[in-house]
Amino acid sequence: MKLKIYFEEVYKELVQKVSWPSWSELQSSAIVVMVASAIIATAIFAMDFGFTKLMEIIYSMFY
Repeated sequence: MKLKIYFEEVYKELVQKVSWPSWSELQSSAIVVMVASAIIATAIFAMDFGFTKLMEIIYSMFY
């Protein structure tokens, strides 16, 4: 019985209390997330590439 009451309360909260974003707000938020992810991925790629080249230079001095 408690489980049934729990699910009823969850449903009521999701339907009546949660403020869902509009479609345009959802699209703009998704675009912001994709752009930020691309920028962060590019920065990590640049750091990895630079570190790899730096280590190749250092290793080539000794071998």
